[in-house]
Amino acid sequence: PAGEPAPAAGSPAEQALVARLTRAYRSGDVDALVALLTDDAHLAMPPFPVEYHGRAAVGGFFASLFGQRRYDVVATRANGQLAFGVYLRTPAGGIRHATGLDVLTLSGDRIREIIHFDAGVPPTFGLPRSLPAWSTRSSSARTPAAGTARPEAAPE
Repeated sequence: PAGEPAPAAGSPAEQALVARLTRAYRSGDVDALVALLTDDAHLAMPPFPVEYHGRAAVGGFFASLFGQRRYDVVATRANGQLAFGVYLRTPAGGIRHATGLDVLTLSGDRIREIIHFDAGVPPTFGLPRSLPAWSTRSSSARTPAAGTARPEAAPE
C-alpha cells in the first residue's frame, strides 16, 4: 500500500498499529513485526551507512536484533510522525535503557520506513533515557494524542 495516507494521529487505526508494534517488540515476534511492513519497507540508521530494503531484509535485521534480546517501546511523535523510543529490557527485570528512537513513515496502516536514531535522541522528544524496572503487568504501550505537548524537534 505505498502511497496511501497514514492514519490520523491518535485515530483508532493508529492506536491499533501502536498496539501491534508494541506487542511485537515486547515478545520479540519477528513475524508479527514483518506483517506490519509494506513490501518495499526501508530501514536506515543514520549516521551509519547501514540500510535494509524490502520486507525480507528488514525482517532479517529484526530477527538478529530479537535473537537474545527483548525491548519495550514508548510511542511519541517526531515532527508529526509516529515514533517510538526503544528500550532494552534486561533479563532480570531491571532498569530499561534507551537504545534509540524509531521514526516511522506509514502507508495506510503499514510501516513503509523506519529511521532509527541513536540512544541520545529520545530525550529530544520528551522521552526518558531509561525506564524503571519492568514487570509483566506494566505496559509501555500508549498512543500519543494529536496535538500533544511532546517536543517536535528534528533529530540531527
